[in-house]
Order: sequence, then C-alpha cells, then structure tokens
Amino acid sequence: MKTQTLPDPPVPALLQLKKILVPTDFSEASNSAYRYALRFGQQFGAQLHVVHVSEPILSPQLAGLPPMPTFSEEEHAFAENKLRVWADSMKTMGVKTRTTLRNGLAAHEIVEAAKELDTDLIIIATHGYTGWKHFCIGSTAERVVRAAPCPVLVVREKEHQFC
Repeated sequence: MKTQTLPDPPVPALLQLKKILVPTDFSEASNSAYRYALRFGQQFGAQLHVVHVSEPILSPQLAGLPPMPTFSEEEHAFAENKLRVWADSMKTMGVKTRTTLRNGLAAHEIVEAAKELDTDLIIIATHGYTGWKHFCIGSTAERVVRAAPCPVLVVREKEHQFC
C-alpha cells in the first residue's frame, strides 16, 4: 500500500482585532463582558465600541389618546451617563473607546452596529437564563450570535475572570 503525505496546512496570519463591539445593558453580566473587552482592547490595541440599546416601552395605546413616548427619557439619560463613565475608565487604562446609544430591538441594533462599524469581534454578556425564563424573554446574545457578521465571544456572568 502506498502512503500519501498531505501538505502541511498554511500557517495562519497573526490574529488582528482592530474594532471590538461591546453591547451593554449595565448588568453584572455586562460588567463581566466589559472586563473581557478591556483586556482584549489592551492586548490587541483594538478600539472598543460600547453600545447600549434602549428598547421601546411596551404600552397599550388607547383610542383617542396621544401615543406615549416609545423610549424612556430617564433611561436615555442614565445610559448616556453610564456610557461616559465606562469610556472614561477604559481610556485611563489606555484603550481607545467610542460609545453609542441606539434605540430599537437590542439584537437587531447590535448586529446593525457591528455591520456599520465593520467590527472584528463582538463581546457580549448573557444572563444564562434557562427553561421558562429563557423561553419568555429569549436571549439577545443568542440572536446576535445567529446574525452577527463577525465572531462573537459570549461571556456568562459567572465566567472565569481575568486576574
């Protein structure tokens, strides 16, 4: 029997991450993803794009009454302030950061932001809901993974932590 030798696989180029998208809902799980993103930003010299999506307030509309605002002004102000704090802390760690506040459905807006920014990686948190809660709420992270134009790193709230 003749043995056939296969050629060596090509050596991959070094991994380069220039733009990392970091969606946040300001939860403890998002804080975990933030810490991962910060380390990736430092290691690769990547710019972090932190995005928060304000989702519409679901309220019944009554005939004859003017429609309610679809987005909470208080949430908007809170998110702007929190994004500013995150960006400032990232900059003090030597990581270039931009922040964006978007309105809409979280998974859709995150995927659109990744496309618009030509993102190399998305680092997103998941709350790890299972069973009935997952069925009712769904998973934004899962929807992002399915539709993202780039690789996605999903960080669980109680994930391994960097030192």
